[in-house]
Amino acid sequence: MRSTRIAISAAILGALALPVLSTAPASAAPAAATSIATSIVTPCPDLPPLPYKVHASAVTIRSKASSKSTAVGVLYKSHKFTVHKKSGNWLYITDRTTRVKGWVSGTYVYRDTRMCLS
Repeated sequence: MRSTRIAISAAILGALALPVLSTAPASAAPAAATSIATSIVTPCPDLPPLPYKVHASAVTIRSKASSKSTAVGVLYKSHKFTVHKKSGNWLYITDRTTRVKGWVSGTYVYRDTRMCLS
C-alpha cells in the first residue's frame, strides 16, 4: 500500500514537471495539474480519525463554552484528554491528568487532518 502511495506521488510530481519540459503553452499546465491532484487526493474514511491535540503550550479550561466564563483549570500540551462533545468552536473535555472537566476553545485544541492518495 505504501509503495502505491509513493508511486502515485511520483506520478503527480512527474505530471507537474512535464509541462515545464514540454513545448505546450504555460496556460495549459495549471488546469491539468489541478485535475490530477483533485482526483487523487481525498480524505481517508477507512482510517480512524486522528486524536485531538493541544496546539499551544497551555489552554484554559472553562466552566462554560465562552471565553468570559470562569476558568476551572489548565490543559497543558503534554496532557492527554477526552473530548465528550462539541458546541460551535468549543469542546467539552476531561483532562485525564488532572481529572478536570470543562470547555476549551477549538482554536487551540483540534484534530489534524490527513489526506490519502486514492
